Amino acid sequence: MSTTEAGAAGGKDVEIVFHGAATTVTGSCMLMRLPGGPVLVDCGLFQGPKALQALNYARLPVDAGSLAAAILTHAHIDHAGMFPRLVREGFRRRAFSTAATCDLLAWVLTDAGAIHESEAERLNRRNRKRGAEDVKPLYTVEDAERSLGRLAPVAADAWFEPVPGTRARLRNAGHILGSAWLEMEIGGRPGEAPLRFAFSGDLGPPGKSLSFDPAPLGDVDVLVLESTYGDRDRPRIDEAGRRAALAAEVREAMAAGGNLVIPSFAVERSQELLHDLLLLSRRREIPPVRIFLDSPLAHRATEVFRRHARELDIDGGGAAAFDGPNLHVVETVEQSKSIGRVQSGAIIIAGSGMCDAGRVKHHLKDNLWRPQSTVLFVGYQAPGTLGHLIRNGAQRVRIHGEEVAVRARLRSLDFFSGHADRSDLLAWARAAAPKARAIFLVHGEAGSLASLRTGLVEGGADPARIHVPQLDERFVLHRVEGDLSVEKLAPERRRADDELRAALASGRDWHNEYAQTVLEVRSALLAAPDDATRRRMLDRVKAALGGR
Repeated sequence: MSTTEAGAAGGKDVEIVFHGAATTVTGSCMLMRLPGGPVLVDCGLFQGPKALQALNYARLPVDAGSLAAAILTHAHIDHAGMFPRLVREGFRRRAFSTAATCDLLAWVLTDAGAIHESEAERLNRRNRKRGAEDVKPLYTVEDAERSLGRLAPVAADAWFEPVPGTRARLRNAGHILGSAWLEMEIGGRPGEAPLRFAFSGDLGPPGKSLSFDPAPLGDVDVLVLESTYGDRDRPRIDEAGRRAALAAEVREAMAAGGNLVIPSFAVERSQELLHDLLLLSRRREIPPVRIFLDSPLAHRATEVFRRHARELDIDGGGAAAFDGPNLHVVETVEQSKSIGRVQSGAIIIAGSGMCDAGRVKHHLKDNLWRPQSTVLFVGYQAPGTLGHLIRNGAQRVRIHGEEVAVRARLRSLDFFSGHADRSDLLAWARAAAPKARAIFLVHGEAGSLASLRTGLVEGGADPARIHVPQLDERFVLHRVEGDLSVEKLAPERRRADDELRAALASGRDWHNEYAQTVLEVRSALLAAPDDATRRRMLDRVKAALGGR
């Protein structure tokens, strides 16, 4: 731990370190070194290329035992999915979040622990056959359950004190149930105004299904702004238009003669889909098809939504909006496998939303190769994920070590996204950006970050005050005679090696290239006219490998 870990230098400067979501979308984790003690804002899991996921298993970039507090903006895994590991490695203070976020995390984190255990067990079975060493799960269900005792619910919009001399409040972000953007006021000297921070977390778009619009942003000194969709605008569509488009996709999928598979995030997206599909079914705007919710986590999250129905913008029936006679909640593995025998006439909602884990991979294996089936994407697909590969035209993919042809109808509905688009982000930041003395752009790929920066400058923000942090970069904010200067410091420990930087730049790493190369080599061999040609092709491959 550095000498500044226990508090910012001189008791008045503030340091912020970007340990995640820096030039990438996932892994949100920011360390605030404040006069009253170090505070961690979010503790998320990295998702995407394996080179990026490897950071989840590396040594934690913070000293967990030295932290004075943590604040979690919402329950998505890329913002809170590393919290059990933080607790296991020594965090003993409180992690503040909204009550709904705490309730969701009770299921999200234990589900993640079960997935990590299952993946480690599966990999160890393969490793033993190959003579490789066993691996340990990132964390276990027990780790997750233990971490829940550190959560401290706070009321929305109510000020609380995470550390002495700093007050904070969580404002509605309109992203998912319980999501918040964070406002902080860090006390100055007597007679000096506090330093005001705003962390956007993940912002939702105006008019989003189930969620009320984000609370407006006022004047701040420092703005940390997400940029996930910073380079694109989505078509403006109202609630009726959204449901009409979804109904059309369902009718076309059923007419094609197969199933409709919807990879979906368990929290929020699944509930949005259920809400709309069940409403459309009650209104008889779609055929009376069976709807399978094949995600125990989504089922449990839906129960949380029912309990917090008063916090939601629900059209029709309150908590009952998530119920219907044609809804089949799938709990057990055996029940999930039985869906594989259903060849047509079903809507299958399963996680994960980016197709990288969970039961949706089994449903893709069952349906992706069938021209009659439809796969409908309703959310962001991070580069390097299976969903990104399928959506971007891969002819064949590998799922659970098996090659699967992509012949299904591929469809997308981007307006289900829970993220604000470029115009939404700029509109939300408009009041503060021209006056802010420092703006940090996070949660974005290179194009999104650059485009949003341009938009902020066009809106009056000083380009010299806009910063795009790299992974583990540190910034010290100095207050001098009422002004604020920003000093960039070298990382204390740099985790971005050449392979990771290449993966961040391209969205692919050598694991992606390896899987694609194996598929291409096999296809080329099968297409060769005879065995002699195949042997010559293999000889050239072996020669390229140096004769190995």
